[in-house]
Amino acid sequence: MWNASPLTYLTLLVALFLSIFPIYWMIAMATRTNDVVADVPPPLLPGGNGGGNIERLFNNPDAFFAKGLLNSVIASGVVTITTVFFASLAGFAFAKLRFRGKNGLLLVIIATMMIPVQMGIIPLYMIMVELGWQNQLQAVIVPFLVTGFGVFMMRQYAEQAVPDELIEAARVDGCTTFGIYWRVVLPALRPAAGVLGLFTFMQTWNEFMWPLAVLNPDNPTVQLSINNLANAHFQDYTLMFAGTSVAVLPLLIVFIIFGRQIIGGIMEGAVKA
Repeated sequence: MWNASPLTYLTLLVALFLSIFPIYWMIAMATRTNDVVADVPPPLLPGGNGGGNIERLFNNPDAFFAKGLLNSVIASGVVTITTVFFASLAGFAFAKLRFRGKNGLLLVIIATMMIPVQMGIIPLYMIMVELGWQNQLQAVIVPFLVTGFGVFMMRQYAEQAVPDELIEAARVDGCTTFGIYWRVVLPALRPAAGVLGLFTFMQTWNEFMWPLAVLNPDNPTVQLSINNLANAHFQDYTLMFAGTSVAVLPLLIVFIIFGRQIIGGIMEGAVKA
């Protein structure tokens, strides 16, 4: 076994400090008042105004923060679940099933990954107008129920993680194609599904441009709520820090709950590669 040198530990500690300190400072400033935000050197210890700042945050008439938080939870949760389900189902089909046009369809899916999201905003917005989904939550959910990246990722993982012999044995036992997916393939894809789920949740939670285009300020996601705070006539920095701190908490909770499985999936994929 290779023994790490002291320089390795020092490098890791420096990287850990650089990663954690901005989050810690943000949370610390969320408990302070505006008169110390611009102090040099900045205060490093938490203050005593955290509860008051959070109360002001949820009572702010311009941010609609509680509604934005709920909308983001719903949108991110639904998009994550559907992306993992449809991507794993399609990945299984492309990796293990035989059907006409499989390679052509896979090329189309890969091609969608090469198109910048910004290029599709105008036609997608026109579709939302035709459907009457402006300022409705389904407008930020339905267009992202599955992604080309997710399908390709699950296809690559299923190609290696699911032996053909296991699928044939399930067919001999009388299992249907969906039954094979649900009982055999999906458990084998769990590590990759965890990684895809985390990335999808983070991306949907942090999405800003598309909700800004299709939602109104009175029906925001959490990122739009924070933007409403930033666009106020008076820049209340502690309120913005408090809103950002609360918005980060769901991401931390998801990572803490699923972190071990996600890291295991990444390491397993690295070993397979």
